[in-house]
Amino acid sequence: MMKIFQNFLSLFLKSSCPLCQRPTDKELCPYCIRQIQSCHKQNPAYLWKQPLPIFVWGSYGGAVKRAIAALKYENQPQIGYVFGQWLGESWLLHSPQPQQQVLVVPIPMHPKKQKQRGFNQAALIAEGFCNVTGYKLKVNGLERIKETEALFNLSPAERRETLADAFILGKDLRRLPNIPILLVDDIYTTGATVKAAVKTFEQHQIKVLGVAAVATTNKQK
Repeated sequence: MMKIFQNFLSLFLKSSCPLCQRPTDKELCPYCIRQIQSCHKQNPAYLWKQPLPIFVWGSYGGAVKRAIAALKYENQPQIGYVFGQWLGESWLLHSPQPQQQVLVVPIPMHPKKQKQRGFNQAALIAEGFCNVTGYKLKVNGLERIKETEALFNLSPAERRETLADAFILGKDLRRLPNIPILLVDDIYTTGATVKAAVKTFEQHQIKVLGVAAVATTNKQK
């Protein structure tokens, strides 16, 4: 009788998976984890080349797209931390520059938008990433001072114009670092946002090693 009660209690105490509502005691259920992991790229460093090296965990589509939407728009911040851990594990296995020490800086949101959402998903991803890799996190290394409209309907030129002077150095980098920056973001599309961030660092002679992102819309493997 006690065993039955304990089994019932453990089932009752389980939360629901935010993606499929199955009972789970983890951030995501095993089924959804398998679906998301199937989008993991075999060679995450295939975009690691100049002028802007990019490291991407997976493809932006299917279960990954659904999970990122839940993270950003359905108040599921725990998904960001999980994605960050997976990104960190992939970095340790496939890093194009494994011995390189870096400071990790997430792409910031405008304070007004972050207040509305309650968190910055890139910062959560960066936190999970640093927890796995051991890199130092500078969560306020960059500050967004220009509130921009959604970029997905804009042309590349319009994106660059919209993001001009959108960032300044944040309070965590008042002392200029002597090791390079690794930027972290959720999705890499045209690169307009990260290029604007890189430009801000370059204006202060701070080297940027590259960008690590959870997913990209780029179709290559």
